[in-house]
Amino acid sequence: MREMLSETYERYRDVQDGRVADYIPALAEADSGWFGLSLTSATGHRFSFGDAQLPFSIQSISKAFVYALVVQELGHVEVRERIGVNNTGLPFNSVMAIELNGGRTMNPLVNAGALATTSLVPGTTWDEKWDFIHAGLSKFAGHELEIDERVYESEMETNTRNRGIARLLESYGHISLDPMQVTELYTRQCSLLVTAEDLATMGATLADGGDCPITGIDVVDPSVSRDVLSVMATNGMYEASGDWLFEVGMPGKSGVSGGIVTIAPGKGSLATFSPPLDAAGNSVRGIRATRHLSNKLGLNLFASTVQ
Repeated sequence: MREMLSETYERYRDVQDGRVADYIPALAEADSGWFGLSLTSATGHRFSFGDAQLPFSIQSISKAFVYALVVQELGHVEVRERIGVNNTGLPFNSVMAIELNGGRTMNPLVNAGALATTSLVPGTTWDEKWDFIHAGLSKFAGHELEIDERVYESEMETNTRNRGIARLLESYGHISLDPMQVTELYTRQCSLLVTAEDLATMGATLADGGDCPITGIDVVDPSVSRDVLSVMATNGMYEASGDWLFEVGMPGKSGVSGGIVTIAPGKGSLATFSPPLDAAGNSVRGIRATRHLSNKLGLNLFASTVQ
C-alpha cells in the first residue's frame, strides 16, 4: 500500500494547477508544494506518504463530524427536519439558498447549514458547547486535537459573511443561540489542527460504523455514520459534488486549507492534503490523487471491477 501511495505522490506532486486560499490571511501563507497522503483501514492499519504529518486547520471538514455529533445527540428525524440534506448547487458560503428556501438551510455541509448545526450542539454555555465539539472531534481523531489560535484570530477578523449568514438564520427563527456566539463556535471548530493521518483516522471511524479503529472508542452509532456518509456523498464537495461522486464514487469532504477526507464504507478512509484549490474550493492534487487511488484500489461504490 505504501508503494501505491508513493506512486500516486510522484504522479501528482508537480501539478501546478489551483491557487492557495487567500481570503483568510493565515491560510494564504501555506506552501503550494505541500502534499500528503494517508490511508487508515477500518481495522486500524495506517499507511502514509509525503506531508501526511504536517498539521493544518481542519476548516469545513469539521462540518461533517460536528453534524455526526449533533445527530447522535438529537436524533435523525429532528436534525433532518431542521437542517436538511439536499444539495444547493451554489457556492459553500452563499446566502441565496436560504432566501430561496424560505429561510431554511439545505444541508449541513455548506456554511449556512453548518452554522445551524453548530447552534444545536448541546450545552447551556458557550464553553460547554465548545468542550462538546472539541472532545467529540478529538475522539474521531483518536487523540486530543489542538487549536491554531492564529488561524482562529485571522478568520474572526475576516468572517463578515458568516456573521451575516448567522444573523439571517436568526431572523428566520432557525437558530436560537446568539448569532455571534454561533459564528465564534463555528470558526473555532474550523481552526482545529489536524494532519492527513488524523483525517484518515476520522474517516475510518465513520467507515467502521462510528468506532475509532485506533482507540476502539464508540464515537457515534452505525446509523449516524450512515446518515453522515449519505450527506457527504451528495454535498461534501460543494457545487462539484456531482463530479466528485461520478469520478471517485465515494463520500468525501473538503476544506479550504487543502484537506480532503474520503470514506470507503466498511473498509477505511483515504485523506489528502495539498493547499492549491480549484474554483469550487477543493484541493486540485487531492481530487486527482483520490480519483487515481479509487480506481487502482477498486473503491468506487458504483464500479463492479478495478480499473
